[in-house]
Amino acid sequence: MNFKQNVPDTVAEKFEFYNFGHAAEILTQSCQEEWSDLIKCFEKLTLSIEDIQTAGGNESPIPKKFDDLLYPMGWREIRITGDLLVKLYPRKNVQRRGKFSDQPSDEITIEGFIDGHNIDFIKNQVAFDLEWNSKDQTFDRDLLAMRTYFNCGLIDVGVIVTRAEELNDIFRKLGLMPKYGASTTWMGKLIYRLRSRRNGGCPILAVGIKKACVQGEWE
Repeated sequence: MNFKQNVPDTVAEKFEFYNFGHAAEILTQSCQEEWSDLIKCFEKLTLSIEDIQTAGGNESPIPKKFDDLLYPMGWREIRITGDLLVKLYPRKNVQRRGKFSDQPSDEITIEGFIDGHNIDFIKNQVAFDLEWNSKDQTFDRDLLAMRTYFNCGLIDVGVIVTRAEELNDIFRKLGLMPKYGASTTWMGKLIYRLRSRRNGGCPILAVGIKKACVQGEWE
């Protein structure tokens, strides 16, 4: 499948895409409503020079821009927690192997077996996370969360949006490289984690925000 056929030129100009585990195929073939939502979000999203100059973390206006675009379309931040119930079934007959009782002889509950995993946006079977400018170890948390949701059957595919490397051209011109350093969340730090399969079996589409997404004079 030619994935580029499913990405409008206006979006391809502003974002780069890396496909892992057939995430693009799942999104465009099996999650068409959610994919349409994301394309609309990418088409409308623009960043200003002021946006990228503002302090990071909760003070940054960039995550709110995604909130404003995705929440009206039904995307929600979700956190899951879960206990693991383990049942022990004894063999029916000491002399016969492979035949087990219909009732467990004991049950063990491991509380908090799944705990504290949250994802920025979920709609139906699609998860979406934004990492604009956090410590790069945040990607490990995101990928663990997505693989956990995937292993629990809650999602079929994940999308992670971060900075494309070419944004460094803008940061250098504006004197912002100390703020957007190499150890923060950008595409290079995400790709090597995906190539080493830290996402487990969860398909991931990695999306990079390019220079064309930034409006304003910087050159």
